[in-house]
Amino acid sequence: MLATASGETGGDWAQRTYEAMAPVYDDFTGHYESEAWIADLVEVLKGYGLTGKRLLDVGCGTGTSFLPMLAQGWEVTGCDISPAMLERAREKAGDAVQLAAADMLDLPRFGEFDLVWALDDALNYLLSPKELSQALGGMSANLAPTGLLLFDLNELQAYRTFFAETTVVESGGRRLTWRGMASADAPPGSICESQLEVAPGEVLTHRQRHFPEAEVRAALAGAGLECVAVYGHGLDGIPTQPLAPTHTKAIYIARKGA
Repeated sequence: MLATASGETGGDWAQRTYEAMAPVYDDFTGHYESEAWIADLVEVLKGYGLTGKRLLDVGCGTGTSFLPMLAQGWEVTGCDISPAMLERAREKAGDAVQLAAADMLDLPRFGEFDLVWALDDALNYLLSPKELSQALGGMSANLAPTGLLLFDLNELQAYRTFFAETTVVESGGRRLTWRGMASADAPPGSICESQLEVAPGEVLTHRQRHFPEAEVRAALAGAGLECVAVYGHGLDGIPTQPLAPTHTKAIYIARKGA
């Protein structure tokens, strides 16, 4: 559900990780209150003039982020770098959604959408401000003139807690162990790693970067986008303002610049 990292980060490591993770992804994230979270995000977007019902879901993964929108009558196009994740999404949605394999760092122009989003911190797998601006530029090219862009990014609090702790999830007859390798005092802009053990001896590495708000705003401007609003939330998933150090996730809303 994410893009590859480039340069010194090892090319297609992220794609390979999610190809291997696809069979257990829904088990690992099954406790997320995704439908309620997405409903809250849509309500926030309505306050900023959301109109129409055409959605491009970038990094759509197994479809968790777009299924509630399909149920509300949205026309959905989803893309992901992992064919295995897309196959899971197809099993759920069938022909009700257009799906395509694509890297967010080289995003095709699928059309003009009223809403483009990238959820579940997919953008955190980009490891430099340059990559972030490049991905945002591709999303901007898919926006209708009045369209809105929404994406979330992990805040420093998430890296100092979840990415610094060990978590065990038992679901679907599987035992999944997440071992955070970050520091509890990781500084802003850190690249943090964790390992997910999906079976004895089978370990998947997750590498993410923290993007401070100033870097995100600069990346948006570099992509020709105007930052409309910034929200934050903690483990309750309820978007609030202003963004605070206690929040684990930041929510950004943007549109094409004047």
